[in-house]
Amino acid sequence: MSALLEINGLRGGYGRVEVLRGVDLQVNAAEMVALLGSNGAGKSTLNKVVCGLVPAWGGSVRFDGHDLSGAHYRAVVQAGLIQVPEGRKVFPNLSVLENLELGSFTRARERRTSNLEKVFGIFPRLKERLAQNAGTMSGGEQQMLAIGRGLMAEPVLLILDEPSLGLSPLLVEEMFALIRRLRDEGLAVLLVEQNVGQSLEIADRAYVLENGSVRFSGLPQELLGSDALRRAYLGL
Repeated sequence: MSALLEINGLRGGYGRVEVLRGVDLQVNAAEMVALLGSNGAGKSTLNKVVCGLVPAWGGSVRFDGHDLSGAHYRAVVQAGLIQVPEGRKVFPNLSVLENLELGSFTRARERRTSNLEKVFGIFPRLKERLAQNAGTMSGGEQQMLAIGRGLMAEPVLLILDEPSLGLSPLLVEEMFALIRRLRDEGLAVLLVEQNVGQSLEIADRAYVLENGSVRFSGLPQELLGSDALRRAYLGL
């Protein structure tokens, strides 16, 4: 049985600068995969190339049986590969409701009402703030909104790019509890994070990206006990 997301030999970058150097990565259905690495390792570039926001220089991306190599980002969304970007990227001058509705602009528009109720079941706080402009919300609330907006598109696989970035320790705990819940409900998730410890606690498998290449991959318990991981990721 083939993987839900299969990335082979993916290369990409900006201008003449190569960032991704032949990345291989897989995510299976209903699986939580952590992609770890320090700033500049290429994690966000990988997300952008996979989602059609930055053109690939080489390699292939297959998702749910379809070849998405070089596909337009709308085709990627229509296939059910949804990204919650780093920094949340909510629309600050639009209301919570308007931000959520935009999540279903390309995919699942006909089920917008029922999906809104599902999102409110996960994030009751958003229902209390429907008319509030997103730009006036706290960082944690904006992250909830960004994830809720992604869920409005009925993702087959959800990419979460640094969801704990800029959050207080308490909110980080809440965010990882939420991500665990999504995984437990059967949603495939690619979790892109610098928070190694908590990511490996909830992941089924993990990859470590260093200088645009996958240096290590395996089960979380293998990586946690690996001296090689500490050298590659922490520089020890």
